[in-house]
Amino acid sequence: MKVVIVGCGRVGAGLAERMAREGHDVSVVDVTAAAFGRLEPDFPGQALRGDGTDEDVLRRAGTDSADMFFALTEGDNRNVLAAQLASETFGVAKVVAKVNDPVRAEAYTSLGLATICRTRMLVDALARHAGLAADSGATGVQPATAHHHGEQAAAPAVGAGAGAASSAGSED
Repeated sequence: MKVVIVGCGRVGAGLAERMAREGHDVSVVDVTAAAFGRLEPDFPGQALRGDGTDEDVLRRAGTDSADMFFALTEGDNRNVLAAQLASETFGVAKVVAKVNDPVRAEAYTSLGLATICRTRMLVDALARHAGLAADSGATGVQPATAHHHGEQAAAPAVGAGAGAASSAGSED
């Protein structure tokens, strides 16, 4: 499979390494060249410095032939835009955006974008550790509940939760 990952932080680098070890063709994109230091020296994939919301950069990463696309930067807005480009412009079948703000993650999922919300997963893990019941919606990737092919999903209001304005390049 051809896999494109935007964001070469700890999560992006870890996923890239794992996918490459399984024999997949992996391209990793990050705005910071130093982020590629997280990859093992013998990483067999492609590391491409550039903005994961730029169509030309995504094209050079092979997004037009990708089977899977993961947007894993620290910026919710950047991840959603990159994921929308992968899905709508490049027609990638499996696309996931990491969205830290649970309200935004739910909104984007309902607008047709699969998301993963680390905040919701951590809250659930800590609550379960404290003896509370599990949150069935916090188990990992939330599949898109609607898909408006060819339409851009409208972003929730900018003040809609913590971290709404974050747009850093690398994932932690």
